[in-house]
Amino acid sequence: MQFDPKTLVYDANGLIPCIAQDHASGEVLMMAWMSAESLTRTLETGVMTYWSRSRASFWAKGETSGHVQRLVELRIDCDRDCLLALVTQDGPACHTNRRSCFYTALRDGVEMVISEPL
Repeated sequence: MQFDPKTLVYDANGLIPCIAQDHASGEVLMMAWMSAESLTRTLETGVMTYWSRSRASFWAKGETSGHVQRLVELRIDCDRDCLLALVTQDGPACHTNRRSCFYTALRDGVEMVISEPL
């Protein structure tokens, strides 16, 4: 069956969450929003392209930082309302210069930073 981005379930703003995961290690790197157009751009170029809600514009991961994410495989969840992108990540994924945006853990009711900037 040929994939059509229009068959996905988007929120009221036309967005769908996308989790980026390192394809080799399984590490969860980040979560960002995609529109049907940013998904189409990603599939056409192989570079993860998200929709920046704060800038209201497309955001090709790494276009300014050089920390490019390249798509290896895209997975769609059972409800078709969330995406999982298996990627290769050049450099840190997080704008804080950490490998992953998930660098704060909650342990015994206390927030702990578990990853320092690279």
